[in-house]
Amino acid sequence: MKRVVTAELLDEDLGTPEEIRETLLDLRGLNRHFGGLNSMANLLRKAAGDRKLVSFLDVAGGAGDVALQVAVELKKDGIDVRAAVLDRAVSHLNHDGIRLTRIAGDALALPFASGSFDVVGCNLFCHHLEPEEMIAFFNEALRVARVAVIASDLRRNAFHLLAAYAGRITYRSPLTRHDAPASVRRAYTIAEVESIARRTKAARFEVQRFYFQRFGLILYKKPL
Repeated sequence: MKRVVTAELLDEDLGTPEEIRETLLDLRGLNRHFGGLNSMANLLRKAAGDRKLVSFLDVAGGAGDVALQVAVELKKDGIDVRAAVLDRAVSHLNHDGIRLTRIAGDALALPFASGSFDVVGCNLFCHHLEPEEMIAFFNEALRVARVAVIASDLRRNAFHLLAAYAGRITYRSPLTRHDAPASVRRAYTIAEVESIARRTKAARFEVQRFYFQRFGLILYKKPL
């Protein structure tokens, strides 16, 4: 299945404030039930190693619910996650009841000094980037990270596309009904992710499959 780039409505905030709010709620449900939270928690747990205190930057993290829930999950293992969230759109950062450090900024030019966080990560962000942009993002994230960069995203295949279309009857927002299939079409395969990872400045990397049609990537930083 060939990769096809189709603009996603949420990327351009092409909706009313209520539609954007409902889309973010749709994403929250998809992350909870279809592997986003589980994959990010597993990736961060593995990247943390034997550390019991981990600073974590979630890039393109929207309202911050993924970062918050990942912190809650790792707390069960005795790991204290100090999380911050960066997103390009201030409208995505607003969320009542979630108390996190939240910053508006550019993922390709992170507004942090080198080595500011133990781990830098992203969920459902890679498919928004073209291969060269993804390499640039990963290298920028490696600059800001002390230990590793983690990423969870969709896997592109025909079955996943059919599932995305079938799920449209359950979404709250018309933005989600458009964006869900578009996201799968522009997502990457495992082989493509591995090819991109090899071109980064990482010392080594790992890629694994997660439920539901997810991949997880860890890029380990070269020791200083």
